Amino acid sequence: MSLNLEYLGITNPKVVYRNLPVSTLTEKAIIRGEGTLSNTGALVVKTGKYTGRSANDKFIVDTPAVHDEIAWGKVNRPIDKARYDAIYSKVVAYLQNREIFVFDGFAGADPKYTKSFRIINELASQNLFIHQLLRRPTEADLENFTPDFTIIAAPGFKCIPEIDGTRSEAAILVNYEEKMVVICGSQYAGEIKKSVFSVMNYVLPKMGVFPMHCSANIGPDGDSAVFFGLSGTGKTTLSADPNRKLIGDDEHGWADDSVFNFEGGCYAKCINLSAEKEPDIYNAIKFGALVENVVMDPDTREFDFDDASLAENSRVGYPVEFIANSELSGKSTSVPKTVIFLTADAYGVLPPISKLDKNQAMYYFVSGFTSKLAGTEIGITSPVPTFSTCFGEPFLPLDPSVYANMLAEKVEKSGANVYLVNTGWNGTGKRMKLSYTRAMVTAALNGDIEKSEFVTDPTFGVQVPTTIPGVPSELLIPANTWEDKAAYEAKAKELAKSFVENFKKYTHMSAEVVAAGPKA
Repeated sequence: MSLNLEYLGITNPKVVYRNLPVSTLTEKAIIRGEGTLSNTGALVVKTGKYTGRSANDKFIVDTPAVHDEIAWGKVNRPIDKARYDAIYSKVVAYLQNREIFVFDGFAGADPKYTKSFRIINELASQNLFIHQLLRRPTEADLENFTPDFTIIAAPGFKCIPEIDGTRSEAAILVNYEEKMVVICGSQYAGEIKKSVFSVMNYVLPKMGVFPMHCSANIGPDGDSAVFFGLSGTGKTTLSADPNRKLIGDDEHGWADDSVFNFEGGCYAKCINLSAEKEPDIYNAIKFGALVENVVMDPDTREFDFDDASLAENSRVGYPVEFIANSELSGKSTSVPKTVIFLTADAYGVLPPISKLDKNQAMYYFVSGFTSKLAGTEIGITSPVPTFSTCFGEPFLPLDPSVYANMLAEKVEKSGANVYLVNTGWNGTGKRMKLSYTRAMVTAALNGDIEKSEFVTDPTFGVQVPTTIPGVPSELLIPANTWEDKAAYEAKAKELAKSFVENFKKYTHMSAEVVAAGPKA
């Protein structure tokens, strides 16, 4: 189905393809030299210079209509309208006489809050990716389709910083007033996915919906749960529960009567992937999936998931249907009864599981804590505490207090219990066994944890259970795992101080929330 894009300033394209099927997009990507097929049938591409999101190249167009809404700073950088208009004009001119691939689809599985997106791609492979990642339309949907937002992705167009006012050849320009995103210079498909997320984080709070960077699942009785966490904390692993259906692994909305996935697909890490550890992801790498930057034997077309020479951040995108135990509607009609914040504390001082009151929930949610571990980044030789506001700082255009207040409101209304789960280390120097963490999460989900006696952690103030079925009790109290109690107290105070220092930048949080933090 063709489409006229002149209203966007895209004139004289060679051809415009609209919502091509997966087989045709895969075929065109191969013919155009964008990628090759693996022995499993997945399309495999290399994204070149950019193998991850380029956070420092993202800008928000500063217009009077949005200026007072945006939390400007190191994450939300402004670019003036004139510079944006100049780059936009160059990008649409660049697309002349080229094949253009359009995907019209949706974000938001609850029809009351669905937003329609038109994604315009220079590359067939990127169009395949977003076709699989967003929610796909029916033929009837396409007949009267009107986009709420448009994203133009032209990785072949390179900005000239001295002329265009950008930081590099890549730029992600979000224009909330004109409902437009322009991505240029980067072929990393995650930029498109997270641009959709950034838009939803802007529009949904105005509709009374709490947007979340989290995974979500549903129990056999229809009870839903959400899992917040930064990379490496276990968000995808722990939400993939054989006894519960997966709603989604990354982006959700919490409305008054539902929790729903924004997406219709998943975007999973591939480094060190194995059939034993992550069978769902491993088996999803088949025809219809897009694989980025995974080393493949040119003769056998077999993957080497342990080879990070192309990228540590190798990825695969696939539709949620590729996961056997998934909730294909993308939503639950019950609001979450359990909220879990995941963290990987490398200091070994946070309890493996603890319960939070309302103010503590807001504090630890806004803090978004985990640890960068040695080897994860150049120059990291010992654990470094890192904080990502609301577990999704790069994608939040509004002040953190907006999202924190929505969390508190939704939790209070639903009566949900909030738990902080440390999937990291303890005083033994060993990481918590996955089987123990699963047992703790299960106890939180089924209510067994509430039968335990709780004690107050002296530094972090959280409530710690003294017994959990299937978990050695001595592991539940962090101090008990340390032989040197003075060393434990010193490390606990060190981490507490990091929390307190980090929280000083949140100037719109109430005194009650500030007081709910650790005691340094």
